[in-house]
Amino acid sequence: MRFDTPKELAETALEAVKQARMSGKVRRGANEVTKVVERGQAKLVIIAEDVEPPEVVAHIPLLCEERKIPYLYVPSKEELGKASGIDVQAASIAIVDPGEAKQLLDQVLEGLKKLAS
Repeated sequence: MRFDTPKELAETALEAVKQARMSGKVRRGANEVTKVVERGQAKLVIIAEDVEPPEVVAHIPLLCEERKIPYLYVPSKEELGKASGIDVQAASIAIVDPGEAKQLLDQVLEGLKKLAS
């Protein structure tokens, strides 16, 4: 983990995933996320902190930084899976098209800019 994500920012990101799942497009799982990041299609990447072994998602932050795609961490892969509409855990999620979650996505991106400064 490269930085701590404030609780409110993580919750907003999970809400954005829920809305994007219904009205936009999300990709679930480390392999799918890696593909959309490499193609430059991801608008935001969300990574679970409790992934075992951590090597499963260790490459994603580096790829995101290389492609200048914002990313953040949430505490639980279970929460991440639920937010994305699946009954299993998800190590990572990428929002490809925010749909109606555009406003929430903008809030998250603004929060990440404040963290970086």
